[in-house]
Amino acid sequence: MQNSRVFWWWSDRRFWKLNCSPAALFHVASLMNPMSIYSINRTLLRLANQPSLTRPIVQIIFTLNCLSRQAFSSSSYSPPQTLSTCEAEPKLILNPLHNFLPQTQNPINVVNLICSSLKESNFHGTLHREINGLLPYLGAHEISRVLLRCQSQSSVSLTFFNWVKNDLHIKPTIRNYCIIVHILAFSHKYSQAMRLLTELIDLVTTDVSQCNDVFQHLVSCTEDCNWDAVIFDMLIKAYVKVDKIPEGFICFRKVLKMGFVPNIITINYLLNGLLKLNCINQCWKVYEEMERIGISPNAYTFNILTHVFCRGANVNKVNEFLEKMEEEGFEPDIVTYNTLISCYCRKGRLNDAFYLYKIMYRRGILPDLVSYTALINGLCKEGKLREAHQLFHRMVNRGFCPDIISYNTLICSYCKEGKMQESKSLLYRMIQQGVYPDHLTVQMLVLGYSKEGKLLPCLNLVEELKRYDVSVCWDIYNHLILDLCKENRPFAANNFFRRISQDGYEADVNIYNELIESLCKWEFLHEALSLKDEMVYKDIKPNLVTYRAIIGCLCRLNRSMNAESLIGEMVESDILPDSDICRKLVSGYCKEMNIYKAESVLILFAEKFRIYDTVSFNSFIKAFCKEGGVSRLVEMQDRMLKVGFLPNSLTCKYVIDGLWKAMSKETKF
Repeated sequence: MQNSRVFWWWSDRRFWKLNCSPAALFHVASLMNPMSIYSINRTLLRLANQPSLTRPIVQIIFTLNCLSRQAFSSSSYSPPQTLSTCEAEPKLILNPLHNFLPQTQNPINVVNLICSSLKESNFHGTLHREINGLLPYLGAHEISRVLLRCQSQSSVSLTFFNWVKNDLHIKPTIRNYCIIVHILAFSHKYSQAMRLLTELIDLVTTDVSQCNDVFQHLVSCTEDCNWDAVIFDMLIKAYVKVDKIPEGFICFRKVLKMGFVPNIITINYLLNGLLKLNCINQCWKVYEEMERIGISPNAYTFNILTHVFCRGANVNKVNEFLEKMEEEGFEPDIVTYNTLISCYCRKGRLNDAFYLYKIMYRRGILPDLVSYTALINGLCKEGKLREAHQLFHRMVNRGFCPDIISYNTLICSYCKEGKMQESKSLLYRMIQQGVYPDHLTVQMLVLGYSKEGKLLPCLNLVEELKRYDVSVCWDIYNHLILDLCKENRPFAANNFFRRISQDGYEADVNIYNELIESLCKWEFLHEALSLKDEMVYKDIKPNLVTYRAIIGCLCRLNRSMNAESLIGEMVESDILPDSDICRKLVSGYCKEMNIYKAESVLILFAEKFRIYDTVSFNSFIKAFCKEGGVSRLVEMQDRMLKVGFLPNSLTCKYVIDGLWKAMSKETKF
């Protein structure tokens, strides 16, 4: 037998001399549990006094004692597939009989085989070929060991890590991530380390366990691998980068507590993130910690803190802060002044804003486009359009080219004041200067014209903008169609709809319904039915509003039979008619003096749709009483009672009037 060896095996109260391969013996031994080993061991000890059995028994006792000190693991062991948290990484417990296996089949050698394969150029091919049978034994502990042994070669470590994660589809543990991140940061491969840090934060966030502190894991890994304190700066940035800013603030405090000092760039990154979340108190806590441990701020820090002042309620203390900033050796720059000017303008403190505007010139800092736009916006909010326009011209005369924000600020203010001619002049000027209107510009102009009731000039303006290749969004088209319908101009609305549809505009069911209702209101039935057919063709399902408008129009045009035929179409489309449609049909038939059809509609709605509409019933009674005799009126009343219609006071009035008229006619004859 190839690779066979002689083994002594105890079974059925006797020893058997086995001639088998180590793999076969390993398979048998792996099926044993610790209790069976313990019982066999006791039996062997009792038989050890027999001289002929001393040597084989001692060999087997030695083997079994080794086994009894360990917990066996099955050959179908699979590595952890979830993120570990605060618990130690599980180590693969191996059977001592593994040593009888060849090197490429021995799980104990999986780390050595991987490390040796990593040195070869064809790493993936060699590794898959040599350790394919040992991959089930590649757990989190083995991954960490490989990373640590290759930490001097960061590219090799990263190659192995990606192979485990992407090719083997094994989810690395937090410790695995922390080790590779330390290795990359120590090798100054910061972008790759940052990518894995953000990936780790995302993975930890999805873990429901409460013990998923990435910072603590990074600290614990420093005992085993090379590391650089810059990793803790990177962790704070990573939290901010993935919008976990509160976690970044907590990490910042932990970093300080451990005695590490983040650099000013990291602190500015954190301050900016806290500012975006409007976490004003946390910003000042960060600044207090900076002062406590002696981290010197830079100009960017002061500009962020100026924003913090403007967001908070202590704007009056900003002058004190500026003095402190100058004591630190920093002169306010254009960003600082623009921040303060914008803040003052938002709060309606124009005098303070213009005071800073003058101070800038005295200190040799020329206002820029942002400065002028903020001041123009402040003047417009105060309704000082004339002064705002003068400042706009002053800005242009000093060589600044207004941008879309500057133009929109003035145009919006003119539109609110109803000065559409001035708005239109600014629009043409900005187009001539190569500044094309955006969605806000067009929207403000359209709303301004609509507010003044000048829809036709508004439509002409939209057509002009299209000639200038200015894109008009569909919301504006919808607004214009609705306004035309409200102005009782259904034909103009329909024509405008047809024109913009050629440019790719697609209406939804609400716009179609508005057009159909407007056309039906003015009894343009043919156009309304054409729009309904178009909806069906475009897979836009007509709803109750659609049918209600068309049925009402048909009934007014004495085409109640055609209107009633639409009820079947509605039911087929799973649309149930309502009481309003019932009233329109009954009213239409009564108008056509088709009393029996009106009665059939009432019965249909009552029996099939469970709609007992009193208004429809009273309309029918009123029409019936005009031509029905006494006996017919009483019979009809009995039929309606059987269906479920109950008379009210108005019904009784109509019946009494009908009976009185019928009796008067009979008396005359």
